[in-house]
Amino acid sequence: MFAVEVRHHIMIAHSFRGEVFGPAQRMHGATFVVDAAFFARTLDAQGLVVDIGRATDALRAVLAPLEYRNLDEMPEFAGQNTTTEFLAAHVHRELARHCRGAGLGRDEADLASLRVTLSESHVARAWYEAPIG
Repeated sequence: MFAVEVRHHIMIAHSFRGEVFGPAQRMHGATFVVDAAFFARTLDAQGLVVDIGRATDALRAVLAPLEYRNLDEMPEFAGQNTTTEFLAAHVHRELARHCRGAGLGRDEADLASLRVTLSESHVARAWYEAPIG
């Protein structure tokens, strides 16, 4: 399996509901390093999984609406604990849209899967991995 991975970061604010979250129930900030790994069983005719520049641009575009936002105030997240795991799946869904129709220089049918990893710190991270289609 071949892979290309690109990285960006976001800074957000949010809070959680539920005693399990302890002090994180209060408003707090988080800085996430976000990695997106595109997997393919074969390389294309140019020897690529996807175009790195397009993949980087797509990741930045997906993260832009979240940057410096209080996620508790975003209507699409109403009533949702925006955990690291939840956000990884959200970014995956949005990034998968950019893959459709050769948006990254290769048809999404040629890609095996996409993994989105959000690192909260050097010791904690979560990811979501699934086929793109």
